[in-house]
Amino acid sequence: MGRVGVRLDVAVDALPGRAAAALARVDVPWSVRWDELASVVAELSALVRGGPGARVVARELAEVLVGATQGGAQRAALAGLVDRVLDLHAVACAGEPAVDGRELAAWLLWLQTGFAEPPEVRLAAYASALGEDGLERYRAEAVARFERLPVIGFGETGRYDRERWALLRVMEELAEHTGDVDLQVLVLSRDLSSGWHYLQVATVLRDAGRSAEAVAWVERGLVATGGRGAATRLVDLGVDECLRAGWVRRAVGLRRRAFLAHPTWESYARLRAVASASGAWPSVREEVLGQVAWGADDVLRQVVEAESAAVSGGPVPEWLRRLRAELELRERSER
Repeated sequence: MGRVGVRLDVAVDALPGRAAAALARVDVPWSVRWDELASVVAELSALVRGGPGARVVARELAEVLVGATQGGAQRAALAGLVDRVLDLHAVACAGEPAVDGRELAAWLLWLQTGFAEPPEVRLAAYASALGEDGLERYRAEAVARFERLPVIGFGETGRYDRERWALLRVMEELAEHTGDVDLQVLVLSRDLSSGWHYLQVATVLRDAGRSAEAVAWVERGLVATGGRGAATRLVDLGVDECLRAGWVRRAVGLRRRAFLAHPTWESYARLRAVASASGAWPSVREEVLGQVAWGADDVLRQVVEAESAAVSGGPVPEWLRRLRAELELRERSER
């Protein structure tokens, strides 16, 4: 590969050699060294515009500059030069039909993961040079390495070391470039430390029209969170997808789980709306109110008041009379 960025004294081309020499002159003011580096990049630009033959020069210069950014005082300024040189390298690669796409893929991955402070690579700029074979090699290796990273489980604090950050950036760029939903899910599902992470995965799948998978991730998220945190948003998304797909019983089940996990008037009303539309409300109501009949007096009182108001002036259903009598009995026993 010619890892020029590792040893600044072995650059073989005039431009990378001049850059290496300028970087090595620590006795010279930075402004002078910067002018020399900017001049080198300008000459590279002219070389690229001149036609084929600049690819190797651009690659060696990129390695020299990336190596120099590692922990240096001028790394921010050098990072800008690296971006410019990589853009020129991509143009040079596109202009040379003999580029080995698979070898280019390996180099791009090494450049992004082989340094403590790696550069960002825009795959779109390299698309034509990589070709199908190169992109396939890039994807296969990136995915294989990313899948070896441990999943950050719910409630855990993830350790984002250098490798994880670098591979995460690679995978995010790859997913964006390809528009591949499976890659997006893979990236997001490596960190499931909160309910919001489950919601992100479910949202991506919903937006892609993959309702069954979206609802499955909602259900996984509810199990992991125990109904806390993002549970409300998870349930809303899951119910919407279930109703859109015609899975009414599954939608009722999600609302039922949400109400029993955190009995409130709001979750009761939402459960009633979904179950009433399916015709299952009487049996669902009996079941859930029976399970919260003890220890949720405030919620039951709100239910009694709201349901009583709904039948004001009309006959009171038997189930409502029983619930009202039970609450009155409790209130008298507490006095």
